Amino acid sequence: MNKILFYILLVFTLFIIFKEDSIDLGPGVLAPNEPYQEKLSNAKSFPFKEFTITPLADFEIKAKVLSRENYSAGKEAELSPTDLALGWGRMSDKTVTEQLEIWQSGRWFRWKTQTLPIPRREIELHSANMHMLPQNEAVEEALKKVKRGDIVKIKGSLVKVDGKDGWHWVSSLSRSDTGNGACEVVFLKSIKVENYNP
Repeated sequence: MNKILFYILLVFTLFIIFKEDSIDLGPGVLAPNEPYQEKLSNAKSFPFKEFTITPLADFEIKAKVLSRENYSAGKEAELSPTDLALGWGRMSDKTVTEQLEIWQSGRWFRWKTQTLPIPRREIELHSANMHMLPQNEAVEEALKKVKRGDIVKIKGSLVKVDGKDGWHWVSSLSRSDTGNGACEVVFLKSIKVENYNP
């Protein structure tokens, strides 16, 4: 009997430790607008940690967090501890997203479904995986508090990052691309949860 109780407590403890932190705001399009982006032509590069960052475009988005994944290994993790998979338009509506299996791995955002709730191209045009590069510790702390299901307002820049060894990481400047190179690399200046301000 004690062994059974031990295993029940173990399973419960593991569930508490590893369960996904999420919020449910109910159905409806909660982030209806397209992201704002303005290309920069003469932005100056600047040092950041052990890298050089070149802003490519000013960027703002209000979107639903479809998934989040933290990373601690690899050169990218030195800059970006978290990726957010974001959805806007009908991809911010629970009645759509609950019909999709959504997850992240290897710095990719992935989804699958038995039956498409909206056209595939609409899903591709209204969701994206974004690598978050917090500007400072305060922004990083705000990023840590973001949950799956939150509506977040993000301000920053889409950037190119260069390492001293020739390594580089370049943001996509389009929401319409897919596959390798389609993720946004966001130098994150602010992130705010706006769950009650649709």
